[in-house]
This record gives sequence, C-alpha cells and structure tokens, in this order.
Amino acid sequence: MGTLVTLSLPPDSPVAELPWVITVGASGEDEDWEPVVCGPYERAHALALAQAVVADEDLMAVVEPLLPLLDAEAIREEIETARVAALEAARIESVEPDGDELTERVEPGPAPSTAEVRAGFARLAARLVSE
Repeated sequence: MGTLVTLSLPPDSPVAELPWVITVGASGEDEDWEPVVCGPYERAHALALAQAVVADEDLMAVVEPLLPLLDAEAIREEIETARVAALEAARIESVEPDGDELTERVEPGPAPSTAEVRAGFARLAARLVSE
C-alpha cells in the first residue's frame, strides 16, 4: 500500500475550491524515475484518484492545490509567503520537541468516472475564467 499526502483542511476552507494536482512518485529510493504530475482536478476527484493509484502499489501521491496566479508579482508574493512560513516552521521545530506524526489510514473508495472528471474540469474552468 502506498502513501497519500495532502493538506488537512477545515470543511469551509476556500482552498478546497481551488484546482488540485496529483504528483505521483516512487515511495522509496529503490526506484529512480521522474514523478508524474496530473491535473487539475476538483479536490474530491484528486483525492479519490490518488487513493486509487496508491492503494495497491508502493507509490507516494501528493495532492495539493494549484494556485492560478495571474502575474509575476502575485507569484513573488506567494513565494515570500512560503519562505516566511518555512522560517516560522523551522523556528517552532527548534523550540518544540519532536512528536509522533499523526497518520490516518483511509480505505480507498471508488475513483470517479471519466464523465465525472470531465464535469469537474468544466466546473473548474468556469470558476477560473469567472474570477
């Protein structure tokens, strides 16, 4: 069984409405191949597809939001936000002792059908061009 990594979001998070991508790669150092990036998908579809892919194979899938930023300045601002967050996380780690990671085992459900994924693409496209 593989590993699925994603953000834990509160139910009302606006991030859930963003397009999501799946990056699938080797789970260990035994294999050496370039990860495969797929998407964009609606979050629920990305999670279900990633679960289906890693359910029976020793793979790692990362499901994360895709940020549709409109210009270079917006990208620079996002990079700065990420840098500040990383510095803050490093500061907290140096103060707090390491704890056990919380992991949640999830039984994979059915992957969405091709028609459901295509409908999700249409909804994402409509949101992206309307904002």
